[in-house]
Amino acid sequence: MPTRTIHEVIEGRKAITTSSRTTVADAARLMKENTVSAIMIVDAGHLVGIFTERDIAYRVVAEDKNAKTTHVASAMTKKPRTIAPERPLGHALHMMYEGGFRHVPVVDKGHPVGMVSASDALGPDLAQFRDELIDRDHIGEIL
Repeated sequence: MPTRTIHEVIEGRKAITTSSRTTVADAARLMKENTVSAIMIVDAGHLVGIFTERDIAYRVVAEDKNAKTTHVASAMTKKPRTIAPERPLGHALHMMYEGGFRHVPVVDKGHPVGMVSASDALGPDLAQFRDELIDRDHIGEIL
C-alpha cells in the first residue's frame, strides 16, 4: 500500500480554487491553464465542493446547459469527502476506490490546501505496490 503522506504528494503544488459563483466556462479555463482535471470550490475560505471534468461532461454538456451562464454551484459535487495532509496516499486511494471518484480535496484544520488524485499513485507508489504484490505471490508459493 502506498505509504507516502498526502503532504509529501502535494508538496510544492498550488491549490487551485474558485468560488461557487464562477461560471462553468471560466472554471474550465482555469482547469486548462493549470493543467488539472479538478478544482476545489471555496467560499469564505471553506471548501463547499469539487468541480471536475466529469462534472462538465455529465452535468453541463450532457444536460445541454450553457457553460457561459451556468455557475459551478449547480454542477459541482457538494460536500465532497476530504483527507488530511498527514494521512497516507494509500488511504486516499482506498477512499477513491470505495467511492468511485478520482480526486480528493486535502483539508488542513478546515482549510483547503490541495488536491490528490488517482494518478498520484503512479511512480514510486506504483512500484512499491507492484513489489508488495510480488512478495505476496512468493509467500503464497512458500505456503
